[in-house]
Amino acid sequence: MSDPLSVLVLAGGLSAEREVSLRSGSHVTHALRAAGVEARQRDVDGTLLRDLAEDPPDVVLPLLHGVAGEDGTIREVLELAGVPYVGAGPAACRAAFDKPTAKAVFAGAGLRTPDSVTLPQHAFHDLGAADLAGRVVARLGLPVFVKPRAGGSALGVGLVETAEQLPPALVAALGHHPDVLIERCVEGVEVAVAVADSDGGPVALPPVEIEAQGLYDYTARYTAGAVAFHTPARLPEAHADGARRAAVRAHRALGLRHLSRTDAVVTAGGEVFVLETNPAPGMTATSSYPAALEAAGHDVGRFFAALAVDAARTRRR
Repeated sequence: MSDPLSVLVLAGGLSAEREVSLRSGSHVTHALRAAGVEARQRDVDGTLLRDLAEDPPDVVLPLLHGVAGEDGTIREVLELAGVPYVGAGPAACRAAFDKPTAKAVFAGAGLRTPDSVTLPQHAFHDLGAADLAGRVVARLGLPVFVKPRAGGSALGVGLVETAEQLPPALVAALGHHPDVLIERCVEGVEVAVAVADSDGGPVALPPVEIEAQGLYDYTARYTAGAVAFHTPARLPEAHADGARRAAVRAHRALGLRHLSRTDAVVTAGGEVFVLETNPAPGMTATSSYPAALEAAGHDVGRFFAALAVDAARTRRR
């Protein structure tokens, strides 16, 4: 591949995470250009397939978040278009995007993940919301996190510390998905562990410790200064190594490719509880993945340029 590589960055879309995606796309597009790569950014609309056919790039870099961006849809479309792309395939994205499915994969791979219950909205209506919520609390205890079954950026996620807080948290989560995942809260250090594929297989970058004042929600994630990132995380080396090994195992178990980010909690005793793994992590100026790249000595533009070259070569084999 001696000719300059042309990379099309897909960002935006119509999910609730559109603005975050646009910021991710802008950040990476500028970084690629600074690294000498021919990169252009575009949104996703009804002309995408026509443009891919008329003016195909060498590689597509999907930086779409949320539904259609992380659930495998855009990857299926790129497969249909016959265009190489950076990142995991459709099936792996679907498994990672659906939180209960991902948790089952983690457990099957020998990883610890917090106990949880997944219920559809109609169960609360048909079986009595108060009685069902009471059973959930009896099983999981308090506090718990209430999350939409699928989605990113902590949209619809709430921390429930008292039984009275559970009903409004369920309503908030159900506003984003018809099913909710209610998950036991594990006390410890919250970390985000970036994983990047290399010639020798997936490698975990330095864990990023997330120190938020309150819930690490959508506003905290994307407001500069709202969260303190500690890179590397302030953990004993043995605990940090456990987090890195868990992230690589999650990446492998889900069948991901090129990059991922695993969110986990490390307890005081060094136990690692995997919460979820994101196949399309945020790449904004306040995201943890770029912070991990910088801590590992990687330039964002050159990093994605290398992934683009690998994606193009893999498709040509």
